[in-house]
Amino acid sequence: MQEKELAYIAKNYPTPCFIFDLEEVTQRVKKMREIVGGEYHLCYSIKANPFLIPTMEKITDKLEVCSPGELSICKQLHVQPTKILYSGVNKTAVDVEDAMAYGVIHYTAESLLHMDIVNQVAANHHKKVEILPRLNAGSQFGMSKEDLFSIYANEEKYPNLIVKGIHYFAGTQRKKSDKQVKELDMLVELIKEIQTTFNRKVEQIEYGPGLSVPLFEGEDFSDTLKPLENVQEKLKELSQVVDLTIEMGRFYATSCGTYLTRAMDCKSNEGVNYCIVDGGMNHLNYYGQMMGMKIPHIQHLHTSQNTEDKKWCLCGSLCTTADVLVREVNLQGLTPGDYLAFNNCGAYSVTEGIHLFLSRTMPMILLRTAENEYTVARSMQESYPINTIQN
Repeated sequence: MQEKELAYIAKNYPTPCFIFDLEEVTQRVKKMREIVGGEYHLCYSIKANPFLIPTMEKITDKLEVCSPGELSICKQLHVQPTKILYSGVNKTAVDVEDAMAYGVIHYTAESLLHMDIVNQVAANHHKKVEILPRLNAGSQFGMSKEDLFSIYANEEKYPNLIVKGIHYFAGTQRKKSDKQVKELDMLVELIKEIQTTFNRKVEQIEYGPGLSVPLFEGEDFSDTLKPLENVQEKLKELSQVVDLTIEMGRFYATSCGTYLTRAMDCKSNEGVNYCIVDGGMNHLNYYGQMMGMKIPHIQHLHTSQNTEDKKWCLCGSLCTTADVLVREVNLQGLTPGDYLAFNNCGAYSVTEGIHLFLSRTMPMILLRTAENEYTVARSMQESYPINTIQN
């Protein structure tokens, strides 16, 4: 964001706060559509940032929902149930009942147990719903190839399910495209094997490529869509044999977010300059950042004429030595009252941080529109009631 806009926000709204630029994420998805060329569909994993849901519902084809709470958010926002893919590693009959009562017709299955649960709830509703068994990719998620094949071999066990294909997601922030290329080749071969073994067409693949985005100094920000371009031909190849959807969160949302925090205290101890800000690691959580050893892109808004260049350790307001946002960064004239804007935090930070620690006030959330207007999506919110014994 431009410093003039950040200065306006600092003057008119309390800090710490998140600003999510809806126009930026809209333009990013538009550019992705141009790369994709209509060959396959786009799905947004709302866990990356639920405050983008109304925008992403309009500009992507599906929304992945992974928990009862996320479904409740979608219900509150009147998201079309037919656009929801109900996923998640721990589905209960109650969860599926809630989703089905809302009108959700697309599900994933992490295990044979999930197949049984969704089938039974669908039977109770006298419905048939679509399901994508999730193939394990070497972690606790999904089912084995043997279990997947047992589903195709015994589809009559699930009379209320329409097995549409396969769900596959291996990880996130994977910087080498050869991993995605190998996975896409594997999925093509798996489709052929299923069709040959069971004389059964695989209709859909929901694939999470885990494309990476730059976050820290020293990384390449020149073309943040390059990871998609690198695997486009392979994705197109897969889309020729199956109805393909790629599912992502971080890749869409990261660049649209800014975290604005105020310098509250500046001091030196044993040769180290410390700046305490009014936010902290309870709000700001970059992927892969360990004890502030990496430096994200920071904009410094001055409130004084001080020009002294120093190395600073930027720390938050939590009473723990772990609350280090950046271990060492050069800043010119940093003074209490200045503002620091941390960029590229549109994914996960807003929900991933330890917001309840020390019962500090949760930050305001602003949404920026194409008209440079700001909407308060959430006011400053006290966390202490959640940490208080209820009478």
